Amino acid sequence: KEELSPSLKKLSKLPIKYVLGKHRLIDFKNCDLIIKNPDVPNKSKFLAAAKKNNIPVLMDINLFWQSCPSSKIIGITGTKGKTTTAYLVKEILDRAGFKNVLAGNLGVSFLTVLPKIDSKTWIILELSSWQLEGLKKESSSPTIALITNIFPDHLNRYRNMTDYLSAKKIIFAHQKKTDYLLLNKENPWSLKIAKEAPGQVVFFTKEDLGKNWQEKIKIPGKHNLDNIAAAAKIANLLKIKKDLIIEATSNFKGLPHRLEFVKTFSGIDFYNDSAATNPTAAEAAITTFDKPLVWILGGADKKLQFNKLMKKAKTIPHLKGLVFLEGKATSKIIKEAKRNLSGIPSLGPFNKMSLAVEAAYELAETGDIILLSPATASFGLFKNEFDRGKQFKKTVNDLAKKTQKV
Repeated sequence: KEELSPSLKKLSKLPIKYVLGKHRLIDFKNCDLIIKNPDVPNKSKFLAAAKKNNIPVLMDINLFWQSCPSSKIIGITGTKGKTTTAYLVKEILDRAGFKNVLAGNLGVSFLTVLPKIDSKTWIILELSSWQLEGLKKESSSPTIALITNIFPDHLNRYRNMTDYLSAKKIIFAHQKKTDYLLLNKENPWSLKIAKEAPGQVVFFTKEDLGKNWQEKIKIPGKHNLDNIAAAAKIANLLKIKKDLIIEATSNFKGLPHRLEFVKTFSGIDFYNDSAATNPTAAEAAITTFDKPLVWILGGADKKLQFNKLMKKAKTIPHLKGLVFLEGKATSKIIKEAKRNLSGIPSLGPFNKMSLAVEAAYELAETGDIILLSPATASFGLFKNEFDRGKQFKKTVNDLAKKTQKV
């Protein structure tokens, strides 16, 4: 009730009966419509009750899709890079003077932007695989669909990679021949689905940028070159001038929780990469830096494997130490770390971010980097990956103040 108080206040004059903080089966048997949160698994007993009673189940994306007055939709999905690429596209469109809105799986509800849209508005949507499952009910797809990349993820939700891939493919399922599907040329999973596209397939790669452009880019990480190349390819389709695209992407400083520089103190650099919720994302992070690295990782399990990640970590000569956060995936990571990184100190697992950061600080020396890049989900110790990142930043700032006083 406390979290919903602003909304409840706006609705106070309407004759609504609320049931908050719980679900009751009876409410799924005698209603007209159910709006499902994308996080709710399809095997929920409440959804089963609704289906049994022939009650339609939709998501907010369905309400948006059915009411949206513009067909100028750019849909962005993928395992990683969705949010960064969506913001890059918006940055370019803003500079080019295109009327646009940004919404979706980045903390902005589809429905809140609906009043700002007319027939000339370009709509940039970040779409998770779960949201795409809702979009399956509609008979149209985004005019421009982008899949940034596909790697194993969410296998605690999907039975296998085939099911996960099927969810991603919904983004282009109803495209017309004149629509566009953008795919990463260097991603094997993306190449597999290219021939299934009903529209025009356009490939992108970081090599599209060229050396001079790459040298101007401020955000760290080679994986971000792919994100920029994808955003640039969308801009090309919209016939935006190249010099404007270069200017917009070169000045882009990145987003919170994605290789986010936090602070330097005691000669140690602290980076927050809490949005790295799978092994592939963490691998991209640990290969970004060439300074001695103390790595904070571990957390909740999504039924992913960590052997490839630890084998990659073995090839990094400047990896100085591992600090583990508690979670069901952590025991799997520790097992692979013992197999591949026997000579590298490891501490934990810790049940608080503050303890993990303090332990990492004890391992680190002047000139080192302390990196939070968990390779796992966050539930259990934290509300979500953003809460995890915020706790990391708070702990770093608190430790900096404490250290300065000594």
